[in-house]
Amino acid sequence: LFDFKIILGKNGVPVAENFRLEQSTIADTIQAGQVRVRTLYLSVDPYMRCRMNEDTGSDYLLPWQLSEVADGGGIGVVEESKHDNLAKGDFVTSFNWPWQTVAILDGSLLQKLVPQLVNGRLSYFLGAAGITGLTALLGIKEKGHMAVGANQTMVVSGAAGACGSLAGQIGRLEGCSRVVGIAGTDEKCSILVQEMGFDAAINYKKGDVAEQLRELCPGGVDVYFDNVGGDISDTVISQMNQNSHIILCGQISQYNKDVPYPPPLPPDIEKIQKERNITRERFLVLNYIDKQEASILQLCQWIQEGKLKVR
Repeated sequence: LFDFKIILGKNGVPVAENFRLEQSTIADTIQAGQVRVRTLYLSVDPYMRCRMNEDTGSDYLLPWQLSEVADGGGIGVVEESKHDNLAKGDFVTSFNWPWQTVAILDGSLLQKLVPQLVNGRLSYFLGAAGITGLTALLGIKEKGHMAVGANQTMVVSGAAGACGSLAGQIGRLEGCSRVVGIAGTDEKCSILVQEMGFDAAINYKKGDVAEQLRELCPGGVDVYFDNVGGDISDTVISQMNQNSHIILCGQISQYNKDVPYPPPLPPDIEKIQKERNITRERFLVLNYIDKQEASILQLCQWIQEGKLKVR
């Protein structure tokens, strides 16, 4: 059994020395209600940077403890079961899966997976058909205020990431007439346009982003799916239309800094936001548990139909 252990402070970039890999043993027998699982997939996500602080900055995320095993979204296969609803060979998932090759877990905290829903690609349950896909879909539905035929333009930052690449595609499926992505390499931009169906993509490391946005979004920006915050977001917000909407998904450019979430906007950008009545509210996917099941089935349907491309 191998497990991961971690620590870091509020300011700073994670490095290998923050992690420790240990070899240890687990109990030979399991108790009633427990299952022994073998880990197949782990999800490594931006929010985990916040868990490397003593205070995560949010009440729904607990900090990782020094010299304790890290955890997050995971998928495994049941090797032995003493839980009534789980049998050997079942595929299961949890949002608090320990970073261990093998683990003994409480079966009641696990969700059983149906591989056929994602054409057998189990890892999708941590991505496009998991929390990542839910974040994109529910963020757009709850905070995007899109309408078919309204001729809306959507911009996505961090567009080639797990969430951003889905958000752009879902924006199109939900009625946006133009979708523009912002990413960090020419290759990513090419994938967004040629594979993911974005109308255009901007490499923010090349040229003037503001100028390219004006060119690619001549009617301004109606919806902004914000994954990054910082300078990029300031540039997009300055080109947003009256009564437009920011879907505040993440602020990854700020995660290595000691700032509140969501970080305050610079005064000149905040002025634009207020004058143009641009909504910018944080949203939490966990607040929409009642819509989770139907949303997952919608995501799976789009994947099966080839309407949602996943890398």
